[in-house]
Amino acid sequence: MTDRRAEAVVLLVAVAAAWATSLAGTFQFDDWNVIVNEPRVASLGAWWGSMPGIRPLLKLSFAMNQASGLGLAGFHAVNLAVHAASALLVLDLLRGVVERVQASRPDSGAAPLLGALLFALHPVQVEAVTYVSGRSSSLAGMLALGSVVAWLAGRDGRGTWLSSGLSPVLFVASLATKETAVVLPAALLLLQAIDLRRPFRWREAFASTAPHWALLVAAAGLFAASPTYRRMLATSAGLRSPGANLSTHVDAVAWLAGQVVRIDRLVADPALPPVHGWNAVVIVEACLLLGAFAWALSAARRRPAVSFGILWFLLWLPPTGWWLPRPDPANERQLYLSLVGPAWFAGLWLSPWAVAGGVRRASVAFLVVALGAATAVRNLVYADEITFWQDVVAKAPHGARAHGNLGFALAGRCRIPEAEAELVRALELDPGYLRAAVNLRLLREGAPLGPGEPRCSTPEPPPRP
Repeated sequence: MTDRRAEAVVLLVAVAAAWATSLAGTFQFDDWNVIVNEPRVASLGAWWGSMPGIRPLLKLSFAMNQASGLGLAGFHAVNLAVHAASALLVLDLLRGVVERVQASRPDSGAAPLLGALLFALHPVQVEAVTYVSGRSSSLAGMLALGSVVAWLAGRDGRGTWLSSGLSPVLFVASLATKETAVVLPAALLLLQAIDLRRPFRWREAFASTAPHWALLVAAAGLFAASPTYRRMLATSAGLRSPGANLSTHVDAVAWLAGQVVRIDRLVADPALPPVHGWNAVVIVEACLLLGAFAWALSAARRRPAVSFGILWFLLWLPPTGWWLPRPDPANERQLYLSLVGPAWFAGLWLSPWAVAGGVRRASVAFLVVALGAATAVRNLVYADEITFWQDVVAKAPHGARAHGNLGFALAGRCRIPEAEAELVRALELDPGYLRAAVNLRLLREGAPLGPGEPRCSTPEPPPRP
């Protein structure tokens, strides 16, 4: 078995071990609206009848899952397979990076495998893998990685059809899954900029990526022509002013960067508040982000390994959020592809330790196993709705939606006093939260909170002395 095949086997075994617990997850949060109760993905015929529509490839994957008859287990199996494929593609991508920056780091031979392991096993990826509707990020990420790897292979002489044929096709597929793929042509320019084997020339760089830029322009035209996207844009524009959106997004990006390190604070619904105005914290965050971007851009030829990690991370962080306000400023699945940057950094730094032997190699192995174990544990949060929302409430107690959803989940188990307390708390945090108010009234009347929900009796008050 060649070293490359052995590395792929190690990576797949690690993914299987860490993510086995994801198969026990249930539908959560947006899953009910975009999959379970969404008629347009109930069957392949329903999907076809709903076209043209947004994110067609993502919806097709959901419809195929529904048609398979495998139920929830089938959804989880597909998500896990997508993530495993992404991990293998990250391994190939980082091998290509090493070849391009090897003059600056000759001791980086173990970096691709370590980087791919850290990408695949980091618990921040749980939201994109175990959370079923998180497939929008992981599937789009897999297709984008496939496009990048195919383009690199074509550039390295393994067939021009890879870079000018397969890569653009996969780029379109990624765009048809999630719009964040718009930054892929810029990512290809980055890979050319860090390639020390040949001089960098802008004209050549744009020529080699011309099909991708042409497809991006065409996709922009299709998006603009879509009534659904126009409605979404109008709704988005009304959320907050451009200035407030910029400060909010800076704060959201800084929060996402922190989640890479603070794995003890991972949370599915952070409920980050909008930032209206430029306070001292946001100004510092903006200066750090802008400084890192400017330095990495200027150092692409001098420090290509470091430049790649920084710029890749910043490029793939919710790119459209800079100009399009989002109802939720940030969620962890937005880190799915961005994590390649920090994983590359860590793999590059740990590479000499991994080949040194002794305590250093054991330390690297411990880190990898610890991350995998943390992921396995994090998956268990998705085991049921009560566990899921209790975790959110514990880490983001300021979120009215989390308390409201926990109250709904508790009511479904006829845990009336606890459900009432959570719904009351949701209304204290957001007096205008209509859904919580309706659910609280139904709960107190002893009525079911929704179709299929049990009718629970309100406990009798204790007798007066």
